[in-house]
Amino acid sequence: MKIIKKLLFILLAAFIIAQFFGPDKNEGDLGSIDAFLADTNPPEDVRAILKESCYDCHSDVTRYPWYNNITPVNYWLADHVKHGKGHFNVSVWDEYSTKKKDHKLEELIEMVEDKEMPLNSYTWTHGEAKLSDAQIQSVINWAQAVRVKYGLEPKPE
Repeated sequence: MKIIKKLLFILLAAFIIAQFFGPDKNEGDLGSIDAFLADTNPPEDVRAILKESCYDCHSDVTRYPWYNNITPVNYWLADHVKHGKGHFNVSVWDEYSTKKKDHKLEELIEMVEDKEMPLNSYTWTHGEAKLSDAQIQSVINWAQAVRVKYGLEPKPE
């Protein structure tokens, strides 16, 4: 029994010490999204959907929930955001080629249409981010229209 108590004490001490450490936060400014908004010109309803359901993981602007202050949860969230930005990051939109922008929107359409985005693990704690069928269709219609625009742009030689 003494060994179990010592082990629990050591684990508790390690947990408390771990709270003083954490990953860097993804806290850019909203201005980093301006190039994406200017280029894709989403209607107001789609802008609201993107802000509520996408930007936390797919931009340099993340709104962190209270539980992000708890280690190891903060490392899990940081990894989630890192992977999300690795796939699609609206904060670096102006660095993408037209072909890459088109491809990113094609992937966005597929993921939203298949209801793979936003992730279930995100909507469990952010119920407002769960998309209705009408919202899904609005996002798809907007993304398809932007893809048409990219298809009409002259190709670089």
